[in-house]
Amino acid sequence: MARSFLDSLLGNNLADPPARPALPPTPRHPHEGRPKWITFAATPFLLGAFFQGATGMVTDLAAFGLVASGMWMTREGLVAQAAFEARRVAKRPAIPRKLFGGILGAVGIGIGAAEPGALAEAGLIGAAGLALHQLSFGLDPWRDKSRDGVDSFQQDRAQRMIEEAEGHLDQMRDAIARTGDRRLQARVGMFEATVRHLFDRVRDNPAGLGSARRYLGVYLMGARDATIRFADLYAATGDVAARQAYEGFLDDLEKDFIARSDRLLDGDRDALDIEMSVLRERLAREGLTGAATRVTPDDRPALQSHEAQTLDDLLKMPFPGQKTPRD
Repeated sequence: MARSFLDSLLGNNLADPPARPALPPTPRHPHEGRPKWITFAATPFLLGAFFQGATGMVTDLAAFGLVASGMWMTREGLVAQAAFEARRVAKRPAIPRKLFGGILGAVGIGIGAAEPGALAEAGLIGAAGLALHQLSFGLDPWRDKSRDGVDSFQQDRAQRMIEEAEGHLDQMRDAIARTGDRRLQARVGMFEATVRHLFDRVRDNPAGLGSARRYLGVYLMGARDATIRFADLYAATGDVAARQAYEGFLDDLEKDFIARSDRLLDGDRDALDIEMSVLRERLAREGLTGAATRVTPDDRPALQSHEAQTLDDLLKMPFPGQKTPRD
């Protein structure tokens, strides 16, 4: 019965998965690995905490925890910045993670360096740490990125739709994690990357949201519901046939999402061709196309004389109508 349900839902297509086109690589910030080294440098606070009194132990543990938390938030800020810079249209991060990470790290360093009667020096050390953090990792993006000629209302509507679709993907990921099968989790991750590629196309072209609305709404909700039911069934029975049907379903749905992304990209190409053709027509009406004045190699007059074999011979030849010394 479960198999018949999945067959009817998934279209009973168990063919070999098609070759998947290469998706854009995940954007990565060049400094994304640096925060872990700062956390590693703060380990003396952690190791030395257990060889002190109660006050020193709590102080050093708090210092290490604040530094580690700040570096984790800094790394999240670098990831968000890389994704922001990779998109042509993007909202600035809602939380300035790098700034908050620098503040947490600076407070941690200041607490770790604090001594009785030396609070001013500890504050200076923390301020220096914050300044070095900002110099090393930079500031968070503070302005939204948008395309010229695109209505902000369309961008906001597309972003809200994408956020709802992100929730469907999160539920799919949580459901498939219950199976405990890493291969299935990786397969859902590949499908998630394909869907995010469509997200990027919609962000770049919010006017195409109307054609992609079904994919971000109805189809993705159907994929979520099918994933939840499959995860419950497979976790209880381990049905191999149901697994094959589910993987075939993901293959078919992935092809549809890729095709929709390509159509949105083709729409951008069509718009570019229209703009170029309109500009060519306008230049042609004004006589500025350059076609009439451009001289091609076939239009150049050929040399009629075979006497000019070198550049010097060519320069010595008289121009048409010019008299020679013999004349």
